[in-house]
Amino acid sequence: MASLSAIGGGTQGGAVAFATTHWSVVLTAQGESPAAQEALEKLCRTYWRPIYGFVRRQDVEPEEAKDLTQGFFALLLERRDLDAVRKERGRLRSYLLTSLKHFLTNERHRAMAIKRGEGQRLIPLEELRDRERGGFEPANASTADQLYERRWALALLDQVLTRLGDEYRAAGNITLFERLKALLTDEPDRLSQAQIADELGMTENALKQAFHRLRERYRQLLREEIAHTVMAPGDIEDELRHLIAVLRT
Repeated sequence: MASLSAIGGGTQGGAVAFATTHWSVVLTAQGESPAAQEALEKLCRTYWRPIYGFVRRQDVEPEEAKDLTQGFFALLLERRDLDAVRKERGRLRSYLLTSLKHFLTNERHRAMAIKRGEGQRLIPLEELRDRERGGFEPANASTADQLYERRWALALLDQVLTRLGDEYRAAGNITLFERLKALLTDEPDRLSQAQIADELGMTENALKQAFHRLRERYRQLLREEIAHTVMAPGDIEDELRHLIAVLRT
């Protein structure tokens, strides 16, 4: 997980190109729009983990939780209630949780007649077998809402690191990224900057400059990812503060 200093520093950073972000495309689309559908599907693929984790905390077995998660996203893609979005201040995070609670309530009052989402590869549930060991089980004292919020934050940070790694890989600098990531994340056994510089054949000053560039790009991508999940540019800083607060609990 990225350190909070890396996340929170410079909170009034550079402007984010907001007009074409995923969630704003969904909200501003009139009727069915291929661009809006594609944007919503991308958001679903990115943020399925907190949804699945919330369902598991309802004393639901893994296989049923998979079905419910697929069913929820299938229903979301079929029918979007944008009035509900506005009641949740336009934040995808809040909208999905409220919608999920309504969905689960409805499902409790009637058995699922068919397996929703069958044949669709909307979200990567093949990853669940490995990730079940990573905290999806209802083993701690956190409430389902708290678990959802934390998994939401972690999913967002994971997306940022994935994008950052892709950029370094495209530039032929993936080894540098992997070593600098140890400084960016909270890894207890990470090496010092001097040790990493020695490994890479760099001066310590050059490594510090490279790390500074990586951290600044990380913060920029973080704001871009947050912008993908809110309705207005003015909501980005509030959502970032919420993210930091969630990770500190």
